[in-house]
Formats: sequence, structure tokens, C-alpha cells
Amino acid sequence: MNSVFVAIIGTGMAGLTAARALDKAGIAVQLFDKSRGSGGRMASKRSEIGTLDMGTQYFTARDRNFRTAIREWQEQGWVAEWKPNLYQAREGVLSASPDEQERWVGIPHTSAITRGLLGDLPVTFSCRITEVFHGPTHWTLQDASGQGHGPFSHVIIATPAPQASALLAAVPVLASTATSATMDPVWSVALGFEKPLPTEVQGCFVQDGPLEWIERDRGKPGRDNRLDTWGLQASSNWTRKNLDLPKEAVIEQLYGVFAELIGCTVPAPAFALAHRWLYGRPAQPHEWGVLGNAGLGVYACGDWCLSGRVEGAWLSGSEAARRLLVQL
Repeated sequence: MNSVFVAIIGTGMAGLTAARALDKAGIAVQLFDKSRGSGGRMASKRSEIGTLDMGTQYFTARDRNFRTAIREWQEQGWVAEWKPNLYQAREGVLSASPDEQERWVGIPHTSAITRGLLGDLPVTFSCRITEVFHGPTHWTLQDASGQGHGPFSHVIIATPAPQASALLAAVPVLASTATSATMDPVWSVALGFEKPLPTEVQGCFVQDGPLEWIERDRGKPGRDNRLDTWGLQASSNWTRKNLDLPKEAVIEQLYGVFAELIGCTVPAPAFALAHRWLYGRPAQPHEWGVLGNAGLGVYACGDWCLSGRVEGAWLSGSEAARRLLVQL
């Protein structure tokens, strides 16, 4: 196994899970990410009022192995259970939600999980890989600046499906499958208020209209933002119709919907921030687990290969590492 050197493109949950499993097995890995830090949609954004979760707000667990991983993260101090006052809204009417699933959040913010998983693994940030080449004996990567990276014996592509499809050009069958996995965009907005809003709502599933989910950040374990901060996530349908709307207009419109929905007087926010996720979530679940070609030593993984949840990303990354190790 000493000649095995694996390139992993993407440092979200799937990529980091695969990297950690391979590293534990004694396999050398090198991670690449186009962003300045790890996490993908689990990354947290720094702002003038503190660190904000603009992507993943919480996650659940059904798989036994994933539950075991969460317990390990809990022991590390990376996660805590979140038990919100949970509501649902339909046609503007709020009511208590019957959903009693366990919910988990990263502490003090979501990116604590992926930073913990990254640890001291070798990674190159701010490096957008644009092409992946397969030669007679190895793989080579090329970034947006034209610089080459490699050689690598194997490649794991752990990016959203549209990006994975482009990087899988050397394996057309896999590229075609990845292309079929469409992903929906999502507008996400954070609002901060000087005084706490007089409501018991801490989380709310919105069944219709522009919003899909709202949550109160300060109600989560470990949060310390100085304002009463709320996270709003738009529905995919609304986002598609308003994909190129200026951020200021997105904030204004979603704030208006939130103010009408929350059931109390809502002043103008002291702080507001919007972020557009072009690849926010898979449009539908799949059962691929992983896309791969063992003979060539290339695999693609991510939440889009399974359920679309954090759990799906973890399971997909774990399976990619397992298949690679079985091949050796």
C-alpha cells in the first residue's frame, strides 16, 4: 500500500469522511478544495456579529454506523443535541410540529465538525481543480491556474454532482450518471435583531410560500452571537424563480415573509446577510451510494448519491473509502 496516494477533491462531509477512513487505514491522501476552508455546505460564515450557519442548520441520524460516529463527535465536543421548540406553518398559521426526531448541531457552529474531521490531514485550499487526467499508470489533476498536481494512484471526487460530472470526463459512463443527478439552488438569509423577538418558536417547517425553514440560532447549544439571530432558508421553487435577484432584494422579500409568519411584532433587523447556494440540495434521492470504476481507481461520492442529507454524505464518503480499500 505504500505506493497508494489518493487525491480527494472536496472537503465537505463526504470528502472528509473518506479521507479520515483512508488515513486511519494507513493510506496517504491529499485533499483539495476551491474554498478557503473546509465544510462545503457545512461551512460557517464569519460576520461582524459572529459566526453564522448559512448552510446546514442541523442533521439527523438513522443509520447505526452514523449514530456511532455522532457519539464519537459528541465525545470530542464537536456536536450537541438540539431540542428546539418546533413548529410548522401552513397558509400562515403556526402550530406545534409532531416531529420528534433527534437533531444534532455542531458547536459552537456547524463547521466545528468538518474542522475536527480535517484535523492535520494535508489539504490545499483556494485550489479549484478543473480537470482530472488518467495516464497509463496514474492520475493527474490540473487546477484553474494551469498547475498540475500528482501523480496519484486513485482519485475521489466529493463535490456537488454538476462539478463531479465535469471532473469525471475521463470516465464518460460515470460522468453521464452524475449529470442525471440534478441539484436545487437555495437562498439562505440570516437576520439579527437587537432585542430578542417575543416568540417561543425556535424552529419551523414552512409548508408553502417562499420560505421552507426558519430557525433561531441563539436557541442552539454553544451559540454566543450578540444579536437574536435567525436563519431563513427559501424553498427551491422560490429560489429558482429568483436565482439572480440582488441579495438586498432577497433579504427584503424573505424578511417580509418571516415577519408575517412568526406571529409577533418584528422590527427592522440590525443585521442581514444573504447567501446563494447554487447546489443547495439534490432534487431527488438516489440509491447509488458511490459512483466508481475500480479498474481505473476513481470514485465519486456525496449526499447526491444517496439521501441528500448530512447522513447521506457521510455514508457515501465511507463507502467510497471502503471500496477503494477493498480494491487494494
